[in-house]
Amino acid sequence: MSAPDLAQLWSSHAPEGYSCPFCGLARGDVADPGNRCELSDLVHQDADVLVFMACDGFGPHEGHAMITPVQHREALYDLDDELLGKIAIMSREVSKAMKLAWNPEGTSVRQHNEPAGNQHVWHYHLHVFPRYADDMLYRQVRHPVDVEVRAEKARELRAALIQVLAERS
Repeated sequence: MSAPDLAQLWSSHAPEGYSCPFCGLARGDVADPGNRCELSDLVHQDADVLVFMACDGFGPHEGHAMITPVQHREALYDLDDELLGKIAIMSREVSKAMKLAWNPEGTSVRQHNEPAGNQHVWHYHLHVFPRYADDMLYRQVRHPVDVEVRAEKARELRAALIQVLAERS
């Protein structure tokens, strides 16, 4: 298939008038009533990527992070190689920061595209989970995490990520 043919393989699933919660967080504006993000969720932001605590948890171990491009990109298909590389590198650094902050037994990353792929927010995001032998992560139902819990986890992860990123320099 040629490049134009490949571009026709998918189209946006965002409804008309969609107010993107991750774009709002990147702008520092979470006032939209449909936005469950809080400014206290923010762990890191640079010109290209945003790292923040997820509004939902899975199972008994609260707190996982999400990495998203600052600029609106709906799905994996919309990322150029350079941005995808920056997100991948940040996933490694966030995983290291999780190890430093919370000492999990491991980490996992996962990402979803389109409704059938279980995507719920129409802005690309990569989940980074601290993992524990007993967490049964992939058998858990999603549930909301209290804002205060997310804020504390964000502070802990931010401090560790600052240390991890400083060691890269």
